[in-house]
Amino acid sequence: MKDGFIKVAACTPEIKVADVAFNKESIIKMIDECRAKGVRLAVFPELCLTGYTCQDLFFQGVLLDAAMQAAVDIALYSKDYDMLIAVGLPVKARGKVYNCAAVMQHGEISLVPKTHLPNYNEFYEARHFAPYRGGSVQIDISPYYNDGKMHFVTMRQEVFALDCWIDEGYEASAKGGDELIVGFELCEDLWVADPVSNYLAKSGANIICNLSASDEVIGKDDYRRALVSNQSARLVCGYIYASAGDGESTQDMVFSGHNIIAENGTILAQSRLFENGITVSEIDVSRLAFERRKMSTYPESRNAYDDPASNYKPHFLDSLPLSTFCMGRYDTELTRKFARTPFIPSDDRERNKRCDLILNMQSHGLMKRLTHTWSKTLVIGISGGLDSTLALLVSIMALDKLNRPHSDIVAVTMPCFGTTKRTRGNAEILCEALGVTFREVNITKSVLQHFEDIGHDVNDHSVVFENGQARERTKVLMNIANQVGGLVVGTGDLSELALGWATYNGDHMSMYGVNASVPKTLVRHIVRYYADTCTSDKLREVLYDILDTPVSPELLPTDETGNEITQKTEDLVGPYELHDFFLYYGIRWGFAPKKVYRIARLAFEGAYDDKTILKWLSTFYRRFFSQQFKRSCLPDGAKIGSVTLSPRGDWRMPSDACATLWQAEIKELEGEEK
Repeated sequence: MKDGFIKVAACTPEIKVADVAFNKESIIKMIDECRAKGVRLAVFPELCLTGYTCQDLFFQGVLLDAAMQAAVDIALYSKDYDMLIAVGLPVKARGKVYNCAAVMQHGEISLVPKTHLPNYNEFYEARHFAPYRGGSVQIDISPYYNDGKMHFVTMRQEVFALDCWIDEGYEASAKGGDELIVGFELCEDLWVADPVSNYLAKSGANIICNLSASDEVIGKDDYRRALVSNQSARLVCGYIYASAGDGESTQDMVFSGHNIIAENGTILAQSRLFENGITVSEIDVSRLAFERRKMSTYPESRNAYDDPASNYKPHFLDSLPLSTFCMGRYDTELTRKFARTPFIPSDDRERNKRCDLILNMQSHGLMKRLTHTWSKTLVIGISGGLDSTLALLVSIMALDKLNRPHSDIVAVTMPCFGTTKRTRGNAEILCEALGVTFREVNITKSVLQHFEDIGHDVNDHSVVFENGQARERTKVLMNIANQVGGLVVGTGDLSELALGWATYNGDHMSMYGVNASVPKTLVRHIVRYYADTCTSDKLREVLYDILDTPVSPELLPTDETGNEITQKTEDLVGPYELHDFFLYYGIRWGFAPKKVYRIARLAFEGAYDDKTILKWLSTFYRRFFSQQFKRSCLPDGAKIGSVTLSPRGDWRMPSDACATLWQAEIKELEGEEK
């Protein structure tokens, strides 16, 4: 289970009602297919050994004995398979019949009974089955082995924890199992007001398996999909839903075999309706464990062994027993997709919807700050680049919401050594198209005087040369704001803050940072959305040209013509699409560098070679740790997405934290690549 990924499957076999022998062979065939695909956790539908629609045949001992015999046969057949398997069957116990999941691994069987029995509309399970009401039952299944030995199986609700790895020869090692804990519920157990999976999760389960026989009616597939997705989100878990399909009786119902695999609210894979088969994906257990550790409202895991002396049991499903199992070491082959731009929806409609929402969030945040400070104007440094353009558009929207004129925005362009004719021209055209107050303050003389004052050679294009300009620009903006009773709007974005690509007390500082939690890759889409939806041809044209301009701070001299940008940010710090990818998975989800590198290679295959990805990954971690001091004193700015680096928001980190552990992993990767 390298990097926390486990390959799982929801399986719907072809069955025949009450033909247990046929069903057993069909299930075994699918188990073999799962093994060939590298599946380690396979879930089959409810009562699939007999068929869900057997009705009063469930009382027949012949059928019940055949089902248990088939379960034992499957367990013995797969005993050398490194796989946890769950198959549905009816079980006779306590003088009644229970609807159970037979959980198998290495020839051992545990029985998990169904708690909630639907007895409404087309369902009448209470006619045939007894509901689980707690406790544990030992069932003698020796006759089904026919080897002269005693064999017992336990029927109870419990969770199953991966306790150790198995090396070659099936010798258990001492190392734990990376926090994999699996729980099982059956169909209606999810659909009730208080699902069994709630208790499974509170007992530590981070993967929930549902053996289901959900019949199909109009609209039910959408409801089912939402139910599984939402439950996986509420419980911060992986969820495998395997449902009955073709082969069940169609006397009064039809079954579509709708299989779903979800992870923390995201559907990873699902089957097409009415197509029996295997649905496969990989669930990231370490990602789920990270999120649970991070959430202070998520309850600590408890099971029956935590406090054996306690007699307090408010619900019979509280403090479930925990059984352990072992699994072989393996490297999961990944089939799930990782978006190159995780901050950006791939669907056009969803992307446009998100861009519109972000613009409204940004403008409402600025509107509140503007009214609270009684500011007469908004002052913004406009460069002709993407970030300042977005900040200007947000400022326009804030004033529109307040019914104030666009002239209340004072947009200041401050050309110097690196300003090109293109960016300078675009800045002026943009301001004219939006009807804002435009001012130009050429800072060349001021910067030259400053260099003379501190004894810096103007031909020395070091960091002093660059930062001297950036700080001069911020000083100009602050002083103009004092002149006009204004509030300086910050333009820096989330990606720049992650890399520390901002001059301390220069563009790093403002009175309100509207872009502070918007990643660079998303900035471009928001500006494009605004351009696509605006009604002014002049505004649209200049926005498109700004979108086509290379990202640059324009702090180094231009070429002789004054047209070409000589300082391109992505040539210096790396592609922002890579850094945003690293930020999302490495910081938001806490993935180790090796894991980030692994999935980056998959996501960017064909776009960047391994050496390039590794180079910029090293740059990301080096800069992220070394530049924290800039993030520790950021101006206010509203949180927009799931990632923010505000010291008052999601991210708290000492400015002098060491990157040693993270860089050590990268060094190992670099050694492997040589």
